[in-house]
Amino acid sequence: MAFGVDTIDGRGQQYRRLQRRTVVADSPDGPSARHDLPSKVRATGLSVVVIVFLVSLFIPWIISIGSFRMSPNRLVLTAALVPCLFLWVTGRAGLPRLTDFALILYSVWISLSLIVLHGVGVAAQPAGIVVIETLGAYFVARCFIRTADDFHRMVRILFIMVVCMLPLAFFEALTTINISRILFGTVLPTFPDVNYEPRWGMRRVQSVFEHPILFGVCASSIFGMTYLVLGYRQSLFRKVFRTGLVGMATFLSLSAGPITAMAAQVVLMGWSWVFTNTRYRWKLFLAGFAASWIFISIISSQSVPAFYITHFTFDQQNAYFRILIWEFGMNSISHYPVFGTGLNEWVRPSWMPPSIDMFWLIHAIWYGVPAAFFMALAFLSAYYSIALKANLTDREATYRFAYIVAMTGYFVVGWTVHFWNASYVLFAFLLGSGFWILDTETTARKIGRTQS
Repeated sequence: MAFGVDTIDGRGQQYRRLQRRTVVADSPDGPSARHDLPSKVRATGLSVVVIVFLVSLFIPWIISIGSFRMSPNRLVLTAALVPCLFLWVTGRAGLPRLTDFALILYSVWISLSLIVLHGVGVAAQPAGIVVIETLGAYFVARCFIRTADDFHRMVRILFIMVVCMLPLAFFEALTTINISRILFGTVLPTFPDVNYEPRWGMRRVQSVFEHPILFGVCASSIFGMTYLVLGYRQSLFRKVFRTGLVGMATFLSLSAGPITAMAAQVVLMGWSWVFTNTRYRWKLFLAGFAASWIFISIISSQSVPAFYITHFTFDQQNAYFRILIWEFGMNSISHYPVFGTGLNEWVRPSWMPPSIDMFWLIHAIWYGVPAAFFMALAFLSAYYSIALKANLTDREATYRFAYIVAMTGYFVVGWTVHFWNASYVLFAFLLGSGFWILDTETTARKIGRTQS
């Protein structure tokens, strides 16, 4: 039974009967009937821009160009940003969406904040990086992930990259030697090695990222999509085997945040499977979540976020600091609510580390409440508009659910870690990768209109 978040009402049943009459195969790996489709909806290959970009995310080189610290993915996005914006303005990336404007305003506000706090000369470089990484990654997805086939190929490339890292990740976990970084370092400089205290007798795998938790975040981001997208109309064994490989990569980070994000994806997929024939299953899910929130509030002396942070973590000290980050972070925001602290130190005790392991809070601390508002608006508008899209084929509905599952994982892990560099760029890209769903028409309607 395919997963989906839509309910099957009379219109849906009528649509499915029409779909069966058209005898169009949904599966990218199944029997093809694409010769029955009009030429404008036939599958095409994934854009070279997307392929190069996705591969570049897993190359940890540090490339110095003057005073700029560049990486392969930043170079790709720098070259792609203006052409992608042109495609978007001219309507070749689908209809404009609220998320588009929210991220543009987010980038503009951060630039303004840095200029106000530090002047144009100092602000130019960090503001430029924010624009490149945010708008560049997002609009690459908006412009070039335009069909279900594009979405499938995107997930397949990310899956291949994670699987290619897996043997080296096992080697690193067991020997403490980050062979991935060493191999890339023979060509160009890479990130420094971060050797944290072992957990369960193993090293926390850093791989090609700056920190083990970022390795886990990037691996966990495709956990649900591997099962739902690559596993669509595949055998249970193939679905579980592929998803298990991604799960192992996530686990080797030995970080509670990514593992919790993966667990959240399992819960969503499991709930959808168990209640697949229940029309109001997601209303029941939200009601159950609200009830559990109230129950924990009653029985625990902690707040609900603090309860989860302290009970679902490898390290109680890290959990304690995350609670302090929230408390002192909110205090810092109250002192600098409009433009934030920028590149200056945020308000906290002198004994507290400077890191802010909370993606959903850090924007307000660094750049002010408006920046946090625009980022939240971008995320939530994408999430809910795509989740509520109706009249999709079975394959499209399954891919839509995969997108929602992935974004839910990001939402969960964003309360325990900050995304930066490649992990942030991947987040911005995946956020934009689902908007083809809003622009799609059902295959049945396309064919019906063509034949009428």
